[in-house]
Amino acid sequence: MSTVLPSAAMESTGTDPPAPPSTAYPLQLDATLDEPLSRWLWLVKWLLLIPHCLVLLVLYVGYLVVTVIAFVAILTTGRYPRWAFDYTGGVLRWSWRVQYYGYSALATDRYPPFTLADVPDYPARLTISYPEHPSRGKALVQWWLLPIPHFLILAILLGSQPSTGDGGWEQGTSVPGLIGLLAFFAGIALLFTASYPRGLWRFVVGLNGWVFRVIAYASLLTDRYPPFRLDQGGRERENGIEPPG
Repeated sequence: MSTVLPSAAMESTGTDPPAPPSTAYPLQLDATLDEPLSRWLWLVKWLLLIPHCLVLLVLYVGYLVVTVIAFVAILTTGRYPRWAFDYTGGVLRWSWRVQYYGYSALATDRYPPFTLADVPDYPARLTISYPEHPSRGKALVQWWLLPIPHFLILAILLGSQPSTGDGGWEQGTSVPGLIGLLAFFAGIALLFTASYPRGLWRFVVGLNGWVFRVIAYASLLTDRYPPFRLDQGGRERENGIEPPG
């Protein structure tokens, strides 16, 4: 199983997800392809997700503030405050559930819960290991300089939005990201075939894993540099039965 999308390693009966193996990247995604999926529900998910978008907007303002606090704490104490880690990790976990339901994957029709905590039975989970001894030196440059090559890749994966001019009008052209385009193709496949192509699903989940690894690194949640590697995987559920391994 890929390092981004473990299966057996993610199984847990408790409320907190288990830590990833020490050899794996500190942040890992777990995904289950839900079936059957609605042919048409994806057409209105933009409306259904409005409450989540509003909440996440507020949460990400807090995310920025908490990350700055964590940055100062790492420089002065060599520690990432646990309460800050619980918050920022929880926001990323919430985001992954929303994106998996929404237009970054469209791979489940189960509405995302409103919580920062891990939800063991939800088909999209995010696990991140607590950084015991973050590097003070790396903290100075890992949020802006070191991830630049990855930022260029994320521009392709996520696309870009038009800038806003002085008059308040939007200028330029919005460029759709690769992830959004692939999710759209998955939606078209659902509309006409009622089936999500397996290879496309694995690819989409792998690209999302790349995005979240870079976000975690730039947010100082880990000082381990993200690999330039696409890990495809996940778990398929057919007729309510998950295959072993």
